[in-house]
Amino acid sequence: MTLRTRVALAGAAVVAAALLAAALVLYPAMAAGLARQHDGELVLAAGQAPRLLKALKVNADPLPAGPVQVGNTLLQFYPPPVEAGPVRGFAPLEEVDVAVAYGKSSPYFRELTYGGERYRVYTAPLAEVEEGLVRTAFPLDRDAATLNGLKMLLAGLTLGGALAAGAGARLLAGRVLRPIGRLTDVVERVTATRTLAVDGLDGLPGSGRDEVARLARSFATMAGALHESLVAQRRLVADASHELRTPLTSLITNLELLGEGRGTADPQAPALVREAREQAGELRALVNDLVELARHGDAQPHVEDVRLDLVADRVIERARPRAPHVRLRAELAECLVPADADAVERAAANLVDNAVKWSPPGGEVLVRVTPDGTLSVADEGPGIAPADLPFVFDRFYRADAARALPGSGLGLAIVRQIAEAHGGSVRAEPLPRGVRLVLVLPPAA
Repeated sequence: MTLRTRVALAGAAVVAAALLAAALVLYPAMAAGLARQHDGELVLAAGQAPRLLKALKVNADPLPAGPVQVGNTLLQFYPPPVEAGPVRGFAPLEEVDVAVAYGKSSPYFRELTYGGERYRVYTAPLAEVEEGLVRTAFPLDRDAATLNGLKMLLAGLTLGGALAAGAGARLLAGRVLRPIGRLTDVVERVTATRTLAVDGLDGLPGSGRDEVARLARSFATMAGALHESLVAQRRLVADASHELRTPLTSLITNLELLGEGRGTADPQAPALVREAREQAGELRALVNDLVELARHGDAQPHVEDVRLDLVADRVIERARPRAPHVRLRAELAECLVPADADAVERAAANLVDNAVKWSPPGGEVLVRVTPDGTLSVADEGPGIAPADLPFVFDRFYRADAARALPGSGLGLAIVRQIAEAHGGSVRAEPLPRGVRLVLVLPPAA
């Protein structure tokens, strides 16, 4: 069942329920109104009985023995003495009727059946006749046709209103749900073609502020993010395979050379082993960087309060033995950030290692931490070309000057990924001599 049909059925059901509720209230009200109207007519007819007798030129004695019909109302007069028992042409009198005639009981209404027909009867004393009685009656079966007609009318209105509401709701649903239909077509096309490019989602109803437009914009945003993620994943696989292929090929070549001829007795064997070990180290570093990149990717970091200045100090102390050719200087102000301690330490270490790698002998590396959550590392190396600045934090990006140096091109990409996972940012600032890499993390409240 389509959504349009469901909306139509729901509209028809709501209107039918409303009309049915109105009919259930209206029908009893109409029936009660008719009953009150007939009771009033019976009382009025009883009050006009003396005038009717004069119109018939009949005195109080003798009175007509049978009922007199005036319109739809029957009148029957009973002169004194009034006694209980059968009467001519109508239902017999009862003791309560006798009591009414002699003023011992109040006038009253009742329903009775006479001659196979139901009547509404009003019994009252006959005015101007001492101890006389008058009964007025109305045949209730004559209201059955009116009430049946009203019942059929209400049923027809309920059914017709429900059908009209269903048809109208279906037409309106077609217009209201048209944007959803377009969105469904786009989703089906994306499913069939597996194309997540946002510029290909031209069927989305993106205008407006209603829920459908918001859903369309959210879907377009989600599709764009998935497309970018898929492209980045493919690029990562391609770049990783390319970076892995080079040291792996060299390693296999050196091992094959060792396996040929005299093996380890060959005079070139030590050089080949040394190169193989270096290439294995490159592979290990690249694999470790890939693991770190995946680790700090989509995973939610474990956040705790971390002293950024103490983390930077530990990184500097570990780097000093590995960098005897440079001066490591620290300007560390106390700074507390909510972060994953291991991730922040890895990012700081990557920044310091990058600065040490590019610093010339005797150069200085300045590591600075400020209370606002900023960690900056400045070196005195050759700097970064303006054309390379936008790409220094991309995966596997290496400037032309860096291709001869060891490294995988993932260190700064890991720094950016860690920063973004913590709601921070990274940037590169050219200096007159060298470059400053800046990591910004949100400080603790």
